[in-house]
This record gives sequence, structure tokens and C-alpha cells, in this order.
Amino acid sequence: MFELVFIAGFGFLAFRTAKIQSTELSGVSQRISDRMGKLWDIAQTGMRENRFLRAEKALLTILKIDQKNAAAYNRLGILYAKQKEYKDAIDCFEIASSIQPSASSLHNLGLIYFETENYDKAAQAFEMSLKLESNLAARHIAYAKVQEKLGNEKLMIIELEKASELEPNPETLGLLLRAYEANDMHAEADVIKSKLDKLIMPAGKPRRVLRPRKVVI
Repeated sequence: MFELVFIAGFGFLAFRTAKIQSTELSGVSQRISDRMGKLWDIAQTGMRENRFLRAEKALLTILKIDQKNAAAYNRLGILYAKQKEYKDAIDCFEIASSIQPSASSLHNLGLIYFETENYDKAAQAFEMSLKLESNLAARHIAYAKVQEKLGNEKLMIIELEKASELEPNPETLGLLLRAYEANDMHAEADVIKSKLDKLIMPAGKPRRVLRPRKVVI
């Protein structure tokens, strides 16, 4: 009987201890979460106001708390890129991509490689980015620019065509038009010119202003 009571008592104490530990951990977790939130606010405000040192300290503190925070590495990479510290930016984007591959971190990595004229690695980064997310014209345009540098005119045009299909605006259509003209693709260029003419209002033709009708009550 005593043994059963003892076991029961031990079970109660274990349950009570576990409950206390759970409550304590919950409190610690909430404090860490609150601190992380404040640090993110500091980092975002610092980057927006070009207070780079303040933003960098906040991001590095986040990474001390959470060493596998891919978002913090990605943001830190953007921060270094803005300051043209490309080597550090590449390190951050590569770490972010290894922790949690995302289209944005890979695209950013490609942009830095492009800026430093490492076009082969830029192409690889953009390819990986497009595999994860291919519905943004900007990603196809960036990849097209790399292919132009590598001398792959055919692939460049294919990517610009994809970009113009996703976002048929004057900017993307203009890039595609110049690519067609540079490669003597006159029939294709004429089609794009026609599309641009429909998008761009003829110079000197004033837009008609519709005035509300006067209603007498």
C-alpha cells in the first residue's frame, strides 16, 4: 500500500514539475518572441532610414538568438549589398539559401553575382530561383540579362518573351523589341511595335476629359 502511494505521489510530483517547467518555458519563449519582434522592427526601420549600422546590429543579434534564421541572413545580405560589400552579401545569401532555399534569396544571390561579373554563377542562381517561382517578370528579365552577357541570344529572347507574357507593359515589351531588332527579327519586332502603339498614347493627342452631367432636381 505504501509503495502504491509512493508511486502515485512521485507521479503527481513529476506531473506538477513538468507543468511548472512548461509554464516557465512558455514565459521564456514569449519573452524571446517579443525581443525578436523588437529587433526586427529596429532592423527594418534602420534599413528604411539608411541607418545601416543600427540595422546590422539588430540582425546580428537575431542571428545570435536563432542561428538558422534564413530571413535574417537574407535581409543582412541586402544590407551589405546596399553598401557594396558584395563578398559579405554573397556569404549571407548563400547561407540563407542553404538553410531555406527561396526564390527571393536565390534571386538576390544572382543579382550580386551579376554585379560582380560572375555570370556563370549568376545564371545558376537565377535558374534555381525560377524553378521555385517563375511567375514574376523581373526574374525572367534578370535571367535574360545574364544570358545576354554569356552570348546566349536565343535563350535571352525566350526569357524576355516569357517576361512580356507575364507583364505586357511598355518596359518589358521595349526590352523584347530591342532584342528582336538586334537579332534582325523584323516580323516579330513589328508585332511588338503594334502592341506598344496600343499601350502608348500618341503624342499631342489630348486625353478627353469626361465631365459629369448636370442634373436639375
